[in-house]
Amino acid sequence: MPLNGVMVANKPAAWTSHDVVARMRNILGERSIGHLGTLDPMATGVLPLVIGKMTRLHQFYQDSEKSYDGTIRFGFATDTYDADGDPAGPEQAVKVTLEELRNAALAFVGTIRQTPPPFSAKKVKGVPAYKLARRQQPVEIEPVEVEVREFAITAMEGNCCHFRCRVSSGTYVRSIAHDLGQKLGCGAHLASLRRTAVAEFRLEHAHTIEEIAEAAANAQSADLFIHPRQLLPAIPSVTADDATLGNIRFGRYVNLAEFSGARWVKVFAGQSNLVCMAHRVAGSLFHPKVVLIER
Repeated sequence: MPLNGVMVANKPAAWTSHDVVARMRNILGERSIGHLGTLDPMATGVLPLVIGKMTRLHQFYQDSEKSYDGTIRFGFATDTYDADGDPAGPEQAVKVTLEELRNAALAFVGTIRQTPPPFSAKKVKGVPAYKLARRQQPVEIEPVEVEVREFAITAMEGNCCHFRCRVSSGTYVRSIAHDLGQKLGCGAHLASLRRTAVAEFRLEHAHTIEEIAEAAANAQSADLFIHPRQLLPAIPSVTADDATLGNIRFGRYVNLAEFSGARWVKVFAGQSNLVCMAHRVAGSLFHPKVVLIER
């Protein structure tokens, strides 16, 4: 029986996001699996996985807010802006108080222009920047506008500080760490990072690779899925009658009078079967644009 659902993996350190997807394909026996937001290999934490027909929901999460806890080490920058890279220069003395650090961090809150790291997937003339950086070729990446909704320094221990942040999609926390070190004049890099949330998915929803493998071995993989009613909570939902379901199955327009002000509506058959994402055309007329049931 094919699997269709959304599951949250707790990505381990040293794995790429693609490594997790590849492992899940093997564990779950399902080829159609994607993730909602790449994590660097060093990072751990929340990696939502869309499985089977639920991969069609990916488009609704492209601009999702992300939250992190992490550690920044001061004293030297690295070429990758994190602890996996090589030092970009000799280590410097760090003479900054917690209050000074918190004041400096304020410059990175709000809508800012940020240059992605040279070791990143950002493309330079069609080539991923990291490929150029590995060849030691010049990497010139244009700054991009991102939004940092929270960047709070929570503690300082020696040459390191602990922080939490909430950022818009496309924000590089590595760049925040690097730029903070530049601002303070002592260099810095991201020492550790744990993602605690993506959109509505939280760390408490996450399962280790081992837990997912054990559930699959016991034919209980679906027990780890997020309940469909909890997905995309900002979008209203409706339970459709048989006539409406019949129209949706064949891609016909449907009338959802009570949702004339909504742009999208989640349509369910029963309590837990998400059958489509309907897009408003005009008034209360909706088109079943993303259909999740067989026609």
